[in-house]
Amino acid sequence: IPPSPTSTYNTNLTYASKFKLPISQLPKMVRVKEAHVVTPSDPTPNTVLALSALDSQLFLRFTIEYLLLYRPAPGLDRPSTAARLKTALAKALVPYYPFAGRVRPQPQGLGLEVVCRAQGAVFIEASSERYSVNDFQKAPKTVAQWRKLLSLYVTDVLKGSPILVVQLTWLADGAAAVGVGINHCICDGIGSAEFLNYFSDLASEKCQGLGLGVSVDPKPKPVWDRHLLNPDKRSEANPAMHAEFCGVPDLCGFMNRVTSRLKPTCIVLDERRIEKLKRACGGESCTSFEVVAAHVWRSWARALGFPKNQTLKLLFSVNVRKRVKPGLPEGYYGNAFVLGCAQSSAWELGERGVAHVWSAVKRAKERVDSEHVRRVVELVSESRASPDSVGVLILSQWSRLGLERVELGMGKPLHVGPICCDRYCLLLPVTGERHSVKVMVAVPTAAVDNFHRFLREYNS
Repeated sequence: IPPSPTSTYNTNLTYASKFKLPISQLPKMVRVKEAHVVTPSDPTPNTVLALSALDSQLFLRFTIEYLLLYRPAPGLDRPSTAARLKTALAKALVPYYPFAGRVRPQPQGLGLEVVCRAQGAVFIEASSERYSVNDFQKAPKTVAQWRKLLSLYVTDVLKGSPILVVQLTWLADGAAAVGVGINHCICDGIGSAEFLNYFSDLASEKCQGLGLGVSVDPKPKPVWDRHLLNPDKRSEANPAMHAEFCGVPDLCGFMNRVTSRLKPTCIVLDERRIEKLKRACGGESCTSFEVVAAHVWRSWARALGFPKNQTLKLLFSVNVRKRVKPGLPEGYYGNAFVLGCAQSSAWELGERGVAHVWSAVKRAKERVDSEHVRRVVELVSESRASPDSVGVLILSQWSRLGLERVELGMGKPLHVGPICCDRYCLLLPVTGERHSVKVMVAVPTAAVDNFHRFLREYNS
């Protein structure tokens, strides 16, 4: 039986009983009105579900945090909107009932499991007299400036905390910010976006005409089947074959260099710039992700001025739903990715041009086949292999997840991004510009100007 809700949340935000937040202790930037535990609207299975070997990886034991911003809507009734979102959330938790459970370690073995007892998700309603739409058109001033837009910050996802937290914050100009936190052990970016789009369909105008009491089937239908990404036999998988799990020598005090005095940055690479990058890298054989990833990695390395012989790695997720044999069923929302790893010296990144870097990224992506995935599954299940941080830039593509379609009955979001901007690089969607991407990452303050300058260049 998981800990009681009050004991769980007291460790995070000094929640009082029944989730009444101590408003006087919170910054005036955001004031929390109330928090509710939202349980599934219909009965759901009372069970314990095992997570896969990929779900249980050490480096996934954190919360994915999304921030979606919606334009001001004059005359929008706030109480009824909040009630509508809570009702839709309760409905969404029926087919996605594990989101209402709690994650814990398995009694035996290294894996994790979900205790499904309809414990519920948390819905928070808040307001801000300081934030407006304009504040989200550029990068935040500090890494954690927007932290209170998801006030329940889960520091340990295995201690009985909720898997899902949703916060609706009304802004000063009538806009709305929706913060979402989802335990990464339960799903990957694709799975979380499928859930949020189903939640959005339930909350949107298209369903309101029918009434939220009707049954709206999720598309695609959610599939658990986590056993499909467990090792099918015991073998001696060799970590040396997987650069993502191998450490590199630290020649420059890497972690101190990349985490000191971080300044969030964002810059849009529009379709014209991306096409120029493709031409510089070989044209039609390039994907937008490959050239943007190569260009961002190269610009980051040049801006931070690493020693020429420092080995650097770019880690990025590769969706394996169609790469494993047989492929995973449509609607599989667990972690179905492994890490692609491109590796180069700082000298090569700076001197050999973006086409060279693109080829390293492309090769890293092409290495991920069904056999590669099988070996990774064996490694993480038997030895708890996990990526090292030295030399690493992690890049995650949010621009193709479908988050820009999460309307929640308030229109398409004006902004999609993270709650906190950290040293991990995100490629974000740009509203109304399908072929553009927004690059968001925090870099040391002294490197910001050079990073932006290099991003605006192409193959120099």
